Amino acid sequence: MIEIFHHQKRVASFLKDNRNFIIDYKDFDINNSIALSLPNTQKIYLYDYKFPPFLESFLPEGYLYEIFKNILSKEYGKVDDYLIFSLLSSNVQSRVEFKSDLQNSAQFPQFNIDEILANDTNDTFNNLLQTFLNKNAISGVQPKTIALLKDKEKLDTKEYIIKTWGDEYQDLALNEYFCLKAVEKAGVKTANVQLSLNNKFLIVEKFTLKSDGSFYGFEEILSLMNKNKDSKYNGSYEQIAKIIYSYTTNKKDSMIAFYKTVVMNYLLKNGDAHLKNFGLLYDDDFQNILYSPAYDVVNTVVYIHKDKPALMLEGKKIWHSKDTLIKFGQKSCLLSLSEAKQYYKECYDALVWAIDELENYLSEYPDFKIGKMMLDSWKMSLKEESIKELSDDTIRTWKDY
Repeated sequence: MIEIFHHQKRVASFLKDNRNFIIDYKDFDINNSIALSLPNTQKIYLYDYKFPPFLESFLPEGYLYEIFKNILSKEYGKVDDYLIFSLLSSNVQSRVEFKSDLQNSAQFPQFNIDEILANDTNDTFNNLLQTFLNKNAISGVQPKTIALLKDKEKLDTKEYIIKTWGDEYQDLALNEYFCLKAVEKAGVKTANVQLSLNNKFLIVEKFTLKSDGSFYGFEEILSLMNKNKDSKYNGSYEQIAKIIYSYTTNKKDSMIAFYKTVVMNYLLKNGDAHLKNFGLLYDDDFQNILYSPAYDVVNTVVYIHKDKPALMLEGKKIWHSKDTLIKFGQKSCLLSLSEAKQYYKECYDALVWAIDELENYLSEYPDFKIGKMMLDSWKMSLKEESIKELSDDTIRTWKDY
């Protein structure tokens, strides 16, 4: 059994029987709700053969999942999501806390952020991964790890996510860095990121921690749609817009930020903007609910040349034109025609800025092959017409880089 706490008060239990996952609230108190999708208004939440979507958002995927599977299979035999969550949950830092029968919370050492930025080797990453393995309640398929890092200037210690990359996704850290800076230039709040000295690590500051040490609540759109991770590519940007509008308290600002994020994903050629890559941030008492900072934005066509958008827009997964995106702003994000045009232009101008930044970088570091490919695909976006996929001529050109 896993106990769930809010402000050190036990508010619910999470358990599994033969076929069901059960969240059992102890009393009725809306302020002690676990998440937006799990309001404390009913005694039992029952999931038949389905891991609760909100709790699933804490589970590792891909690279990290395989590590846990290999480690645990010898001791426990069958490894499932409930077992992994039971082992990780006690070390989760969030608005709610967990206590598991299988593991008590542990003390973890701190590392100096400047030293990590300067020593971005495979050995450093593996050391961090092993040190903080039991804190890695984070989703996403690429190699990453949680780490407690101390900032000398700010004189504080907090959790960061350290992302790296393998041969399959070369220079992914640098790719995401340039993309997020472009989104930020468009006027959208993004996760704070830093690049390591040799561009091997992207260090991402977790945006759920407040300056006073308390936590914002955070929930992915996937969870708010009551879907599990195997359905993260099943949906549309119109559906996301409806959810954001229905939950947020600052609706206008949230819809503008979401609209710009979608436009930038199209312009930057991010084909992995799925339902887990959008979320809502909320105060402890649920009085302030807003669109979260943007995160996990990368150019995917440089790796999967015929890649397409992750979700539907206007019933299609294609790289839509300026006109379609402006209509989306009007129909789904409740913007006026002039507003949609204005915010699209701000995104377009941010792309122009990003192209200039990347060209300057390439003039100094011409061996950044992925950067050259990003540049080609971004310049295609400047045409503002519907480009369903990269041309064969462009792909052939990339083979010469």
